[in-house]
Amino acid sequence: MTATTWIHLGGLHSLAFALFHMAFWKLFRWRDTLRSATVADRAIVQILNLRLIYVFLGIAALCFVYTDELQTTALGRALLLGMSLFWVGRTIEQFVFLRINRPMVHVLTALFVLGAAIFVMPLLPATCLRTECE
Repeated sequence: MTATTWIHLGGLHSLAFALFHMAFWKLFRWRDTLRSATVADRAIVQILNLRLIYVFLGIAALCFVYTDELQTTALGRALLLGMSLFWVGRTIEQFVFLRINRPMVHVLTALFVLGAAIFVMPLLPATCLRTECE
């Protein structure tokens, strides 16, 4: 696959996680479950979730609008590496903070690893640039 394809997949991955995080209020019944948290904790959880949605949407937009720049400039490549490391870190945090043996947790862990792989692939020398593999 070309670097362009990998970057577009990164955009889809980020968009999917933005949509997933938008559903947290219903999925985790935050209206009810966060009632027992302190006001500060309730606010922090929701604010951090909103900021993650913003970051995921921003990364998705960059992947679709600035595809060439992400693969050909130092700043673009740094951003791709940063996102790959974000997902590596998120994978590690899964094992540290969410030690639950449930299928959905394992699926999420696999999606975090997938994110790390998707964002690093355009950086590898064997990946073709732009739209043509020679």
